Amino acid sequence: MNISHFDLNTLRLFVTAADCKSLTRTAEISSITLSAVSKRISELERNVNCQLFVRQPRGLELTTAGLGLLRHARALLDNVNSMASELNDYARGAIGHVRIGANVSAVIQFLPEDLAAFFHSNPGIKIYLEEALSDAIVDSIDSGRVDIGIFADNVDATALRTFPWRQDRLVLLVPTAHPLAMHNEIWFEDTLAWDYVALNQGSSLLRRITNTAASVGRLLKVSIQVTSFDAVCRMIQAGLGIGILPLKAITPALLGTSLKAITLKDEWSQRTLRIGINAKKKLHPEASKLLDFLMAVPESVFTKRS
Repeated sequence: MNISHFDLNTLRLFVTAADCKSLTRTAEISSITLSAVSKRISELERNVNCQLFVRQPRGLELTTAGLGLLRHARALLDNVNSMASELNDYARGAIGHVRIGANVSAVIQFLPEDLAAFFHSNPGIKIYLEEALSDAIVDSIDSGRVDIGIFADNVDATALRTFPWRQDRLVLLVPTAHPLAMHNEIWFEDTLAWDYVALNQGSSLLRRITNTAASVGRLLKVSIQVTSFDAVCRMIQAGLGIGILPLKAITPALLGTSLKAITLKDEWSQRTLRIGINAKKKLHPEASKLLDFLMAVPESVFTKRS
């Protein structure tokens, strides 16, 4: 196989065909003739010496080889688009880029104001922010896909250089008509008789409460799992269970009307969000500037980096 025979336009056509499952539709979207699309795909198959599609009466189906190429083609085209965007920023006067990975708690509660303030004083630095689960963020830092990561304190980040950043308070969220709503504070163990609305598997928050339930010999009874804090609130409003969320992530308009936030007595309900960087690589100047900015908080509350 000669990789010099690959070209981006053909790969884009291949990805479009895989998504549309139709050469005719691919030709319409790409504004080229059907014969040209068919020729490009056939040449690509000859080049890789593999059949990429099974032609069926109802459309195209990817072969195993096609699925493999699709995964790599998407990644390659994403990188090319990212490269083009970054170079365009430089052409327009940007002086640097910083890539951040942050969990949803950091994105919702703290980063909007912090990044707005950073942009105000550093208008030439562009920031790419990716929201992800805490474990995935640690992996992204270690592999160099992001410069700075922000994640929960209950994930294994021993391979990184980490610093305490912000603290948040987890609270029990219940409908105002729920039997537990009579309480202003409660132990987590006393809530385990009720069904929970929880985040999806892989979230550090779900892991925290599931492990805590297991430590007292109980199971967390999950009625439904969702992907966002807003969805957790909506499901609790609808009476599908109770939940645990960071207090600052709950829309103030919901509190006191349809939902009540109850203080958890448990020590673990006070969480620390941590910032992590790659322990083996030095940050480039723009990333270092952003790290210094994010860490510039009162020493009486958080520890500055040494």
